[in-house]
Amino acid sequence: MPSMTYSRARELTERLEERLTDSIASDLTATRRAVLGGLGLAGGAALAGVGRADGHDAAAAGHDDDSHGNFGAVGEYRDLDFDPHDYLTRFNTGRGESDNVPQDVYEEDGRTVREFTLTAVDTTVTIAPGIEFSAWAYNGQVPGPTLRAVEGDLIRVHFENLGRHAHTIHPHLRNLDPAMDGVPTNGPGVLDTGESYTYEWIAQPAGCHFYHCHSLPLKEHIHRGLYGAIIVDPDPERVAEHPADYCDFHPSQITDDLRADLVAEAETRNHESDANDDVNEMVMVMNGFDTNFDGDNEVYAVNTRAFAYGVGETDGEGNWQAGETKRPIQVDRTRRQRVYLINTIEFDPINSFHTHSQFFDYYDHGTTLYPTHPTVDTIMQCQAQRGIIELDYSTHDPGLYMFHAHQSEFAELGWMSFFEVI
Repeated sequence: MPSMTYSRARELTERLEERLTDSIASDLTATRRAVLGGLGLAGGAALAGVGRADGHDAAAAGHDDDSHGNFGAVGEYRDLDFDPHDYLTRFNTGRGESDNVPQDVYEEDGRTVREFTLTAVDTTVTIAPGIEFSAWAYNGQVPGPTLRAVEGDLIRVHFENLGRHAHTIHPHLRNLDPAMDGVPTNGPGVLDTGESYTYEWIAQPAGCHFYHCHSLPLKEHIHRGLYGAIIVDPDPERVAEHPADYCDFHPSQITDDLRADLVAEAETRNHESDANDDVNEMVMVMNGFDTNFDGDNEVYAVNTRAFAYGVGETDGEGNWQAGETKRPIQVDRTRRQRVYLINTIEFDPINSFHTHSQFFDYYDHGTTLYPTHPTVDTIMQCQAQRGIIELDYSTHDPGLYMFHAHQSEFAELGWMSFFEVI
């Protein structure tokens, strides 16, 4: 059985978010140390599943109920311009998947072109209920839109800078043209306010990648929100022709059965293949926010909103009302779950992903079709690292299963959520 009931999980998330938002909202100069100090040692016991039990007598146990054992998420997000649940599965392939991303897909000189328009703007984003962050963003959202292509496609991005500072787009792809690298020294360099440029990149290699602004000071341009995901699906035909590129086997070790296995796996990753329909895919971008700009993050999240996938309003039976902005990620245990995970955090050298009560296969950078770390429950990523996580909950009981960063302070400051297995 799951280790927590829905009501207890709600209480678990409620306390920490309340303290986090109160600490920041009451004093915008609050440092990470001060916020954590206000939180006490709330997270350690809770992360181990020892949070306050229903009817627990804290006084009798000799503990201050305000400082031990609980997490919290109070209230709902009122800004509905960005929905972290929608972001999980909003892949832009050129077929008009997002109203705020002009896009197209067509053939040109025998190659598929996926065309997008990205615009840098200054805006504010909600990072916790009542807490806004002054952001620089692609198309007004943080993270920026997820772009998705098939290996070998041409990704054409029309970029216009409408922000107050100079910006670029730098892709983490195998890019053969230095003019398209999106750095100050090459091609158009940085684009000032009102300037535009069209980047063209070949989608390679297959995997989970990202893009970001490369203007200086680099850490500020990334931290402010100018980043997003690029997913490159493997081409099954190319996998059949070059199987050794997608595994760590020597070409002499490639058998017909191994080739067939690799092609079948590539089809599950390719959004144009029917086999991909059997997999529930989602994008998680691990990010953090320095609310007082002192070089330390005070809020951590996946997809920008602290505790967005925690337990909010609930009837205690796992039922959620349409439009509720804070709720667990619901997963169908009859389907494979695939997470494209990217670490965009600044000011901290590493971040991590940990699942409770489940192990998963991890594909570092997603460039191989065999896992690089099979059967693990925690992985870490340095800044800019990314990978693919695949989970199987087919043998688990329905209920809530926590996941979070295993830097405990990150979890206490927002990077903690739940899968709701149904």
